Amino acid sequence: MGHTASPEAHSSGLTATEHRLANGLRVVLSVDHLTPVAAVCLWYDVGSRHEVKGRTGLAHLFEHLMFQGSASVKGNGHFELVQGAGGSLNGTTSFERTNYFETMPAHQLELALWLEADRMGSLLTALDQESLDNQRDVVKNERRQRYDNVPYGTAFERLTALAYPDGHPYHHTPIGSMADLDAASLEDAQAFFRTYYAPGNAVLAVVGDIDPEQTLRWVEKYFGSIPAHDGKPEPRDGSLPDVMGGQLREVVEEDVPSRALMAAYRLPEDGTRAGDAADLALTVLGGGESSRLHNRLVRRDRTAVTAGFGLLRLAGAPSLGWLDVKSSGGAELAAIEAAVDEELARFAAEGPTPEEMERAQAQLEREWLDRLATVGGRADELCRFAVLFGDPQKALTAVQRVLEVTPEEVRAVAAARLRPDNRAVLLYEPTGKAAQEAADAGEDAEDAGAAATADQEEGEL
Repeated sequence: MGHTASPEAHSSGLTATEHRLANGLRVVLSVDHLTPVAAVCLWYDVGSRHEVKGRTGLAHLFEHLMFQGSASVKGNGHFELVQGAGGSLNGTTSFERTNYFETMPAHQLELALWLEADRMGSLLTALDQESLDNQRDVVKNERRQRYDNVPYGTAFERLTALAYPDGHPYHHTPIGSMADLDAASLEDAQAFFRTYYAPGNAVLAVVGDIDPEQTLRWVEKYFGSIPAHDGKPEPRDGSLPDVMGGQLREVVEEDVPSRALMAAYRLPEDGTRAGDAADLALTVLGGGESSRLHNRLVRRDRTAVTAGFGLLRLAGAPSLGWLDVKSSGGAELAAIEAAVDEELARFAAEGPTPEEMERAQAQLEREWLDRLATVGGRADELCRFAVLFGDPQKALTAVQRVLEVTPEEVRAVAAARLRPDNRAVLLYEPTGKAAQEAADAGEDAEDAGAAATADQEEGEL
């Protein structure tokens, strides 16, 4: 079955126009009259990589504070107004950005723009000690629920800390530490907002059933009077050598259902051809039930209940290839690790088969087109390419770049990067109740909600 790119894949059949206000706000518009909805997405160029030691977690804390009211909208009003108008909304924080988004009935677009402008321009007038304390407690509770009290919950944090050395801007994750959250003062929060929540540090994308001229008039009306602020420091350098130059290992004895092998490999940065080649390599090796590692460990050896690879794409530092294997029936991790290394070495030598290459490209193409097919997904991708790579138009041609990668490029990036001397490894050894219950039931329970996925986002509300 020959795989051909669907017509939309080349330009996605989509267009976007770019504008800039006098205060520096970048605006991207994309018209789509298919359904009577409009998506508003605002990316601020601030994430956990912009934080300094002793003050981690501020970017994520602010994502919560942005829903706590502004000059014209009190308390929970942002949620109430959007949902009352038939819309949906949220916000997330990553290493590299914080984003806020609404999808509205098209005739309610002006409301969403007014709401986003009001909190960009006036959050500080509503930010007081009470709201800071309130949201600090919310974030600390989120940390307990998603990290500290979940099986394998701290794996992402542990592997990130191993893969990026102490002092590196990506050494800590967006959730932040309890101690740093406690230490954050109202003055810290105010300074952070003034520095990073400025119009010149943001990209606004509006996608859907819109009139571009009217939309721009609204954007100018509500955002145009927000003063510019130029005090943002350059993010610290996140570059590192291509390979770690050795293996970093940590044994974790915790009350988890089964043994687990997790590893993070240093891979090329996002936005590069080598990064796309790495994505294809991980898809062949560990992307779903047809992948090599699933076939070897789950089907053939039966030493694992799950075996997968994910890619944490990063633009300002090496990306991470995220290996996650949960053992079956108490299988030894040494045997699992040897099998993984054998499969990676074979792939590095031979590369993907034509069928594997075709399937992996089709899989990534489908994921891209699914993202671009929704107005919210397209708005998010336009913002991403504008903030991280300076050009929102690249979002519309990303599919084509994946399809241009050759099998030899996929093999080469695997040979160069997917090596034992280029990984941080966690070996989970169960203790206590969860392991015993799994053994009594004759199976290893898989924790579907483990934070040990290549999910870098925090704080969906």
